Amino acid sequence: MTTLLPRPAERADSPTARRLPTDEALLHRVLTPYRAKRCEYLKTADVIVDGNPNDGGRLAAECTFEIPESCYIDDTGHFNSVEFNICYNQMAYYLIAKSVQDALTEPFNQWGMDDFWHRQLGDILITDFSSSFRVPMRGRFFQGSMEILDIVAWDANDIRDALVVVKTACRYYDEHGGDSKGNVTAAITNPPPLQA
Repeated sequence: MTTLLPRPAERADSPTARRLPTDEALLHRVLTPYRAKRCEYLKTADVIVDGNPNDGGRLAAECTFEIPESCYIDDTGHFNSVEFNICYNQMAYYLIAKSVQDALTEPFNQWGMDDFWHRQLGDILITDFSSSFRVPMRGRFFQGSMEILDIVAWDANDIRDALVVVKTACRYYDEHGGDSKGNVTAAITNPPPLQA
């Protein structure tokens, strides 16, 4: 089990929350698209489940990261917005994949793993992204968390295509007091049809 730093002021887990430890096989598969570029930054991802996020429940991931060297630039000495985004993508892919695999919340409890693998790269799109870097982080070893705040899904009709919209919040922090956070909305196009 991974030892995590205390989270910056966030919602505490309730007594009914379940903690699902990192599924190493699932994490390995989720990070496959990053392997050729040597940017598999996400090392662990414990998922916290406490009800449905659309009903005030919590679906989150607490993660550890390591960036031995940047995949796109010489070492800047600090965690930057490109790495923020890459780490976010890896957390989001893992949390969605785990939600599909373990049927953690709608609509992902209606998907099969092939549905996720088919959509991972081409159909999961960031539509709104904001980040703030409150205290610089060194960016080598650090932790992060992501929480799904809201999920909206609808089937295709005469007016629009099928779509799933996932609103999230994320945060990164390190042992030196580094702290950054963000709000990200992702759209999943071409989702499997919703079941009645």
